[in-house]
Amino acid sequence: MYDRLALIEKQYQEIQDKVASGKLEVKEMTGLLKESSSIQETVETYRFFKDKSNELKDLEVMIEDESDQDLVEMLQLEIDRLNEVLSKTEDKLKILLLPKDPNDDKNVVVDIKGAAGGDEGNIFAGDLLRMYSKYAESKGWKIEILNAMEGAMGGFTSIEFIVSGKLVYSFLKYESGTHRVQRVPETESMGRVHTSTATVHVMPEAEEIELDIKWDDIRVDTYNSSGPGGQSVNTTKSAVRLTHIPSGLMVACQIGKSQHENKASAFKLLKTRLFDSILEEQNSKVDAERKAMIGRGDRSEKIRTYNYPQNRVSDHRIGLTLQRLDAIMEGRLDLVLEPLLNEFQKRQLMGEKV
Repeated sequence: MYDRLALIEKQYQEIQDKVASGKLEVKEMTGLLKESSSIQETVETYRFFKDKSNELKDLEVMIEDESDQDLVEMLQLEIDRLNEVLSKTEDKLKILLLPKDPNDDKNVVVDIKGAAGGDEGNIFAGDLLRMYSKYAESKGWKIEILNAMEGAMGGFTSIEFIVSGKLVYSFLKYESGTHRVQRVPETESMGRVHTSTATVHVMPEAEEIELDIKWDDIRVDTYNSSGPGGQSVNTTKSAVRLTHIPSGLMVACQIGKSQHENKASAFKLLKTRLFDSILEEQNSKVDAERKAMIGRGDRSEKIRTYNYPQNRVSDHRIGLTLQRLDAIMEGRLDLVLEPLLNEFQKRQLMGEKV
C-alpha cells in the first residue's frame, strides 16, 4: 500500500511541476489540473500520515531516554494519541486507494416518475424533487429542469433534470430505484394510510467525447406543449421530440420557452440516455453477486420507504432505519447516503465484488 502511495505522491508532484512551468497548452493544463484534483486528497492524507509517523518515532526515542516518571506518562499519553490518529488515517488511506467509479465526478440526469398510487404517486414525485433540490443546495450544486409533465393534482407524472457540481454522481448514483411512501393523502377523507411509489433513475451525463451522435440519425418532431389534463400551454409548436433511429430511443422536451431551447435540452437527454443504455449493457454482463450489491440500483427494486406517521425512513438495501424523515425530506440526505457509502466501501475492503 505504501509503495502505491509513494508513487501517487511522486505523480502528484510531477503534475504540480508541469503546471508551474507555464509551458502548457490550455487543453493539457485542464487535463493535468483534473488529474491533480483527483489524487490531491490521497496525497495530502499520505503526507499527514508520514508527518505523524515521524512525530511518533521521535517520541518513542524520547521516552526510552527519559527517567522522569511524570514526563514518561505525558509522553506515553501523546504516543497513544498518535497511534490512534495513525490507525484512523491508515483506514482512510485504504478507502482512498479503492478503485474509483470512472463516472463519479460527472454531473447527472435524474428522471423521477410517479408510479403506483395515481395522484399520490405523482405528488410524492414532487416531494422527492424538493428533497433533491434541498440536498443539492446544501452541496453547492445546481439543478436545471430539462422536462416536466405535471400531475393533475400536483407533483409530476414525470420530471427530468440535470444536477451539476463536484462529484455529483458519486453521491446520487445510490438513488436509482423505487421509493415507497406511506402516509394519509390529502384526498383521503377517512384518514387511512395509503402506500404509493415513485421511481428514480440517476444517469451520469454523457460528455461530447464519449458519444458521437449524428443528427442524420435523429428524427425531429415538433408539437404544441401541453399541461395537466391536456390543456394547451401555447399555440406554437415549441415542444420537441427526438428519436434516435438506430436505437429507437425517444426523448421529448416541452418546458422551454422556444423550440430551440427544447431541442437543446432534448439532445442532452438523448445523449445521456444512450450513454446510460451502454452502461446498462455493460452491467448486465456482471454476475449475480454484483447485482445484489448496492451499485447503481435498479428502477424496479424497492430501495427505500418513507413512513410519514412514524417519521421513519428505511433503506432496505442495508437494513437502515432512521426516525428522521422530516430532516431527510428537508435535504439532509447524507443521513442515509453516508451509511450507504460506508457499507459499499466496507464490502470493497472485504474483497467483495461491488
